[in-house]
Amino acid sequence: MSFPEFLRSLNQEDVPTGIGVPLQAMREAARDKWDEAHRLVQDDSSADAAWVHAYLHRQEGDVGNADYWYARAEKKRPEASLEQEWEAISSELLDRAD
Repeated sequence: MSFPEFLRSLNQEDVPTGIGVPLQAMREAARDKWDEAHRLVQDDSSADAAWVHAYLHRQEGDVGNADYWYARAEKKRPEASLEQEWEAISSELLDRAD
């Protein structure tokens, strides 16, 4: 799935086929469904889910919790805006899904 296709999916109710849990969570975060996004990654032990989990807690304003999850993902908290980080995470996860 291309990034433009992923963006278009934000306006649809159905989750696109073939995207993993971390991308589903990023999609829900962009649709202002933080609780659903968090629920999706909460029990996923992958590094990608930890990265998304970190982003969600950064978005929430809980920097301490975000930093814990960035460490679990072996990432550093970015200086980028939340919008830039959302795009970077989503793009990388989409690139790896192909």
